[in-house]
Amino acid sequence: MAEQQQWRIVVGADDAGMALKDLLAEALRGDDRVEVVTDLGVHDAGDERTYPDVGLAAAQRVADGEADRALLVCGTGIGMAIAANKVPDVRATVAHDSYSVQRSVLSNNCQVLTMGSRVVGPELARLLATEWLGLTFDDGSASADKVAVISAFERRAG
Repeated sequence: MAEQQQWRIVVGADDAGMALKDLLAEALRGDDRVEVVTDLGVHDAGDERTYPDVGLAAAQRVADGEADRALLVCGTGIGMAIAANKVPDVRATVAHDSYSVQRSVLSNNCQVLTMGSRVVGPELARLLATEWLGLTFDDGSASADKVAVISAFERRAG
């Protein structure tokens, strides 16, 4: 039997996503597939950091190898995805349904999942995060060559 992946996950949100981020962080901490959850905030309404601040910091942790994945929440998930995608070697997506979560990892090797607290309810978000933990990219898949094209372009452009 193959050894189960033990994920190091960083979570983050802006003020719009804080409550959902907290709920998801708690769920991740209770999952035996998760080694550690690092919460970059925001932690309270007085924290005025914006989604780019948190999204960039979380994605940088993934790029630096300090975390395997990041789960980020803002109002729509879109801003967090845009910010995280600015960090070289990071692929982020916003997803609010099971199929998109699956394809983000299986077809695109996304390490960052973003959600919108104003778009997805807490129970669905928890279900999607749980499914996300069970997915890994296959470097031998038909999608690997496509992801390699993106990575090569990024290295040339960087």
